[in-house]
Parts: sequence; structure tokens; C-alpha cells
Amino acid sequence: MSLDAIAEKIRERVAGSGFDKSVKFDLGDDGVIVVDGQNVSTEDAGADCTITISKDNFIALTSGELNPTMAFMSGKIKVAGDMSIAMQLSQVL
Repeated sequence: MSLDAIAEKIRERVAGSGFDKSVKFDLGDDGVIVVDGQNVSTEDAGADCTITISKDNFIALTSGELNPTMAFMSGKIKVAGDMSIAMQLSQVL
């Protein structure tokens, strides 16, 4: 799945959700996805919270195949910044 296709799926999920913070998903060499309120981009930008995760794990996370809590506890997800924002976004995704 391409980065743009992933971003489009995220865009559909945050549309109308009321999410109003900014989160950057750092997918390493595969790029970034930045969610800033209702806007989703693949352009790198600052954010209130940065989540570092592999592209494969991100796809598994957003499809419901990877539990976010277990992924965090096992080191598959690293969070920098305001963790409460990451938790708010997890409710949307």
C-alpha cells in the first residue's frame, strides 16, 4: 500500500471526527503522515506528538490487527511529545 493510499484512509477516518490536534507518524524511510486536525498530509511538519512506527506495523494498527497498547509495550510504537494526543487519535483510527 502506498503512503498516499494510507494517508487517504486516515483522511477518511478523521473527517468529521472533531480531532483538532497534530500528530506525526514517522514511518522511517517510508516517509511521514501528518494529521493536523482534519488535514492529513505526507509532507513533513512539526506536531504536538510524534509516533514512530514501521509502515507494516502502521498498516496493521490501522486495520485493527495490531493492538496499540501491546505495540507500545513491546516497543513497536514509540511516542514523543504529548501522549494524551496519541490516545485521542487512537480512538479515531
